[in-house]
Amino acid sequence: MVKQERAVRTRALVLRAGAEVIAARGYEGATIAEILAHAGVTKGAMYFHFPSKQALAEAVIEEQTSISAVPRTMSRLQDAIDLSQRVARSLQHDPLLQAGTRIAVETGFSEEPLVPYGHWTEMFRSLFTAAKEANELLPTVDPKETAEMFVASYLGVQLFSQAATNRADLPRRVEGLWRHLLPGIAVPGVLGWIRPQGTEERAEETFDDMHEDVASPT
Repeated sequence: MVKQERAVRTRALVLRAGAEVIAARGYEGATIAEILAHAGVTKGAMYFHFPSKQALAEAVIEEQTSISAVPRTMSRLQDAIDLSQRVARSLQHDPLLQAGTRIAVETGFSEEPLVPYGHWTEMFRSLFTAAKEANELLPTVDPKETAEMFVASYLGVQLFSQAATNRADLPRRVEGLWRHLLPGIAVPGVLGWIRPQGTEERAEETFDDMHEDVASPT
């Protein structure tokens, strides 16, 4: 039991260190030696859990996409907005999400891309489907197509924000994205009360806080 607990702690330590180094240096720029030094563990301890840098990157992607608890209000469309703003705030300071984004962008054109887009697209497709069933979306809206368009746009917005302000203005830019999207997908009656800036009161929330809400990852 003690060995198992130690192994779990070591894995989490290496994963966090890897994410922090990749977030700062990029996937290509991060080296195993730098990750080991940052984690303060031996090469053997790291390779026991992650036999390569790619394996570590895959774990980072899996970790960041295991967020499956969605804020729940009376509106599934509002829930989609709240989730996007929740991730936007975490992207400002959480290395796991930052590293996941850098990995996805840097490997996107490789033969074996490491991308979380499928997971996020499916999550928003589910939310848009529920919103359409609740008559919040226009009859012409295709939830899958809208989810793909939103995730693609979100990626571009966060990259633009990173380049312009180091993501300091990301929640505002995500709000702007929704302001442009909502008139094309939401029924007129919804536009009067939906909040593109989000409804969650917590302005700061860490990736670890988000994981505490997850009962069982999907």
